[in-house]
Amino acid sequence: MSVRSICAVKGVTAFGMKEGKFGLALIRATGTAAGVFTENLVKAAPIELMRKQIKKGTLEAIIANSGCANAYTGKRGYEDAVAMTGYAGAALGVDAKQVGIASTGVIGRYVDLPLIERQCKAVAPKLDRTVEAETLTAQAIMTTDLYPKHALVEKESFCIGGITKGSGMIAPKMGTMLAFIYTDAEIGAKPLSDALKLATKRSFNRVVVDGDTSTNDIALCTATGAAGKVNVKEFSAALEECCRSLAIQIAADGEGASKLLEVTVTGAPKEDAAEKVARTIIESPLVKTAVYGEDPNWGRVVAAAGRAGVKFDPNAVSLWISDGNVKYPLVKSGEIIADLKNAKAAMHGKKVIFILDLAAGKAEATAWGCDLTEKYVEINGRYTT
Repeated sequence: MSVRSICAVKGVTAFGMKEGKFGLALIRATGTAAGVFTENLVKAAPIELMRKQIKKGTLEAIIANSGCANAYTGKRGYEDAVAMTGYAGAALGVDAKQVGIASTGVIGRYVDLPLIERQCKAVAPKLDRTVEAETLTAQAIMTTDLYPKHALVEKESFCIGGITKGSGMIAPKMGTMLAFIYTDAEIGAKPLSDALKLATKRSFNRVVVDGDTSTNDIALCTATGAAGKVNVKEFSAALEECCRSLAIQIAADGEGASKLLEVTVTGAPKEDAAEKVARTIIESPLVKTAVYGEDPNWGRVVAAAGRAGVKFDPNAVSLWISDGNVKYPLVKSGEIIADLKNAKAAMHGKKVIFILDLAAGKAEATAWGCDLTEKYVEINGRYTT
């Protein structure tokens, strides 16, 4: 995919390179910044450093590497992360404390600092706003991803662009994903942080590939302010739209995936309850394998919903299946009415959608994931060797 998203934003330049599985990307942009991070107790060194760096509410650049997560690496790992920001700062002529950092790859290994420094010096002079520059930046942060992921939301007075990587170890709070988002909107640190947290809750935090939460998850958003002040409510909605697009791309590119799985839960007492049910269904291995086998097993969907910890009357729920174009009923108010032929036909394509009405309120939420295939076991069974 050759597109421009972050490099379409005024004030942003980027470039990246990949040598085997070891990649490095640099992004240069000055402005207000906010971040969200993994909730895993075992946090990678770059996450520990960024949680301190982001408190200032501004960034001037980002350095990101792939191939080594620099996670579970103790004091040395933290010092290595600091060194990486120093390399980027020196190469770009900015204060190292204004450099964001992210890493992805194998856990429990130390980064190759001489390699990082060399790559940093090679990438820094090439930063640009071209399609090629953005494509190489997105490719540089990929691990098991099959393709780079970009999103651009353009409004009348501002735009928001983002790139991300993520394919496995995805059960966000957040998942093994790095996301770098940029906007030319002028917005304060507090409203930017609030908007990013809400957008993350409704996008990245509703993606489940395999149920594992990473040590390295991070999403950073920088606002250059080049387009001037914006309506905060409109900005928040646009940021959510951008993050949702990136999240769906992550789900569709899940390790070994052959189908995108989308679950919308309606009729819930609260949005959080709807989200809880949708995520439980998405992460169910039985649902995921049924989707892979194109088996419209509505019993598995309802059973997963029943263990989500949300109260509803099983005899009142309704369930539909869709391929994104046509919707077929499976259950109506607790009664099975499925047409097996049509239900199976709805699972033949690249996208399978379940819509579950709990009949217990007016709130709703959507979550995304993918099917579970033999390829997932093959990829992760030999990940470090």
